[in-house]
Amino acid sequence: MSFKHVIELYELLDNQYVTGEEVKAYLDAIQGEGEVVVETVKGELGSTDFIKITIPGRNGKSKGGDAATLGIIGRLGGIGARPEMTGFVSDGDGALSAISAAAKILDMTKKGDQLNGDVIITTHICPTAPTLPHDPVPFMNSPVDILTMNQHEVTAEMDAILSIDTTKGNMILNHKGFALTPTVKEGYILKVSDDLLQVYTQSTGILPVTMPITTQDITPYGNGVFHINSILQPSVATSSPVVGVAITTQTTVAGCGTGATHLTDVEQVVRFAIEVAKVYGDNKCSFFNAEEFNHLENLYGKMTHLQTKGNQEVVK
Repeated sequence: MSFKHVIELYELLDNQYVTGEEVKAYLDAIQGEGEVVVETVKGELGSTDFIKITIPGRNGKSKGGDAATLGIIGRLGGIGARPEMTGFVSDGDGALSAISAAAKILDMTKKGDQLNGDVIITTHICPTAPTLPHDPVPFMNSPVDILTMNQHEVTAEMDAILSIDTTKGNMILNHKGFALTPTVKEGYILKVSDDLLQVYTQSTGILPVTMPITTQDITPYGNGVFHINSILQPSVATSSPVVGVAITTQTTVAGCGTGATHLTDVEQVVRFAIEVAKVYGDNKCSFFNAEEFNHLENLYGKMTHLQTKGNQEVVK
C-alpha cells in the first residue's frame, strides 16, 4: 500500500515554506534506485520548484534496454494559494499523487521489486500560487506559464504519459474518486484504452469511470477557448500518447478550495499509476492502437495543428 507515503507527503507539502529540496530530501531518504533533480524557475507571478524523478527499470532505456518508458506528470497550478487561502489546496492533489507514486516505486526498488521499464515522474511545488477567475469555480493559476511547465514536465524519453490533475471544478463528471480521459495523440482524441480500463477495475474494485473531453481541451492554453482544466496540456508538447487521470468529486469544488483533499482518492490514483507502470514496462498495456491511428491519419491527415495556438490572425 502507498498510504504511508501519501500521508507523510501530505504533511510535508501542507506548509507555506516547503521547497522542492525538502521533497528531494524525503525521496532520497528512501534510498531506492533513482535520481531526483530540482530546479527553481521564476515567472511573472513568482517562482516554483520543478521536480524530476527518474527511476530506472531492469530493462529500461536508461540502462541500454528496450522497455518502454512511462511518464507520470503531476499537473497543477500550485499546492497552495497563500496568502489568499490558508493551507493545502485541492489543486495540489496532482503533485501529491505524482510524488507519492515516485516514493512508492523507489521503496519497491529498495525491496527488490524493480519495474521492467524506466519511470519518469515530474511535477512542481509552489505553496504560494495565484488564483484565476473561471466558471463555474475559480481556477488555480501558476507563477509560470503552461509553455514553461511543459518544458520542465514533458520529456522526450516519455513513451506514454499519465497526466494527473485535480478535476473537481466542473459539472460534467459527478463521481468521487478518479476518472480516465480518452487517449490524446498529436491532435486526435482516440478511444479510451481498454488496457487502462482493465487496470482501473483491478486497482479500484469498481467499474471504470471516464471523463468526456472536447477538442478545446486538447489545444494549448492562451488561445481564447474554454478548457476544462490543464489536465491535457502535456499533449500539446509531445507526439507520445497522453491520458488524463482526473481526481474528481460529486460536487463542484474550486481548485483553490482547502480541506478538499481526500487522501483515500489520492491513494487510489497512486496505486493505479504504479500498476500501469508495471504492465506498460512489460509491454502488456497499450495506450492506443497504432494501426488504427495510422489509418486515421491516412484517411483524414495530420491533426498536429491542434497542438499549436492556430491562426492567431483570426483571433485578432
